[in-house]
Parts: sequence; C-alpha cells; structure tokens
Amino acid sequence: MTEMIKLILASRSPRRREILEKVGVHPICLVPDTEEESERSAFLTPSELVMGLASRKARAAWEQYPEDVRGKDRVLLAADTIVYLNGEVLEKPKDGNDAKRMLSELSGRSHSVFTGMAAVFDGRLVVDCMQTRVWFRSLSEQEIDDYLATGEPMDKAGAYAVQQKGSLFVSRIDGDYFNVVGLSACGTDRMLRDAFGFGLSDCE
Repeated sequence: MTEMIKLILASRSPRRREILEKVGVHPICLVPDTEEESERSAFLTPSELVMGLASRKARAAWEQYPEDVRGKDRVLLAADTIVYLNGEVLEKPKDGNDAKRMLSELSGRSHSVFTGMAAVFDGRLVVDCMQTRVWFRSLSEQEIDDYLATGEPMDKAGAYAVQQKGSLFVSRIDGDYFNVVGLSACGTDRMLRDAFGFGLSDCE
C-alpha cells in the first residue's frame, strides 16, 4: 500500500493511544457518545459482550464523524475491555469498598481479560476479540489497602493496572500482555489485514 491510512481511535483511553503510538501510529482520538451499561447482560458471553460494546462505540463514532472526512484513507478503531472472574464481569469499581472487594476476589486466583476490537473502513464494520489469562499471587489485606491508597485502581476494570503498580500482583500471564492493558496491537493488526488488506504499519 503506497498511501498511508489515518487511524481514528474511538476511545478516551490514554493506554490504547500509547499502545498505538509505540508501533508508530498517532491516531486522531474521538470519544463516541454511547452508554455502555445498557449493553451489560448476563445472557451474553464475555466475548459477545466486548465485541458488542466495541461495535456500538465504532458505529457511534463513525456516525459522529463529519461525512466529508469519512474517506477511503481513514479507518476508525474502537475497543472495550473487561475482567471476567467465575461468571462475574468486574468493571471499574464504584468506590473504594468495591475496589477492595474485587482485589480480594482476584487474590490468589486466575481470571480472564477480554478485549473486543471493532474497525470501520469505507463504511464496512469488522469485529474481533482477544482473551488473555492472568494469575494473581495471594495478597494480604495490607497490600490491598496500600494499593487502594495510591488511587490507581479506581478507573481500571478489575481495579488494577497491569502496566503500573498492579504489576506487582501478577505472577503469570498466558496470552497477549497488551490485551490486558487495553488493546492487542497484534490482534488489531491481524483483524485489519484479514478484513481490509492493510495493517497498523500502513497507518499513521
């Protein structure tokens, strides 16, 4: 591909932007106007849930973007990440008590992180999902309290950040590390190549 594709990231997450920047992509960030909570349902599998939410974000952002700039030199990307433990979706904690509950449940156990990716190019939508298994070592109540005091867990799904102080709790990862952070660069690249014939190395 001779012409570079401009990538529009439909997310407010600085972590997803940083992952893209590390592979040489400097996206335009556009926050879609969607309500995620209405999609949460016990009747959906984790992969269905994140793919549905990512698709909804992508569609909303594409519709919000000015029609005169939805050209063939632009691709829009959206994503959604959840932490899944024994049938429960651990979202961003409501407060400190909720964060402490989540960390206590994750302690000494393994859980899955699912990220759904959705992309729109030339009006066509494609969706995929990545899953990573994460193991936590056993945590003491004092360790959990000290971590809560940093404020780091409060805006993170599952109440931890694997790329920050939360990394001290992770004893093992099976799968794509960046998927746990919020976006698999490898999975995104593969999805784009399979669907549209270009990858992240063709984007700017």
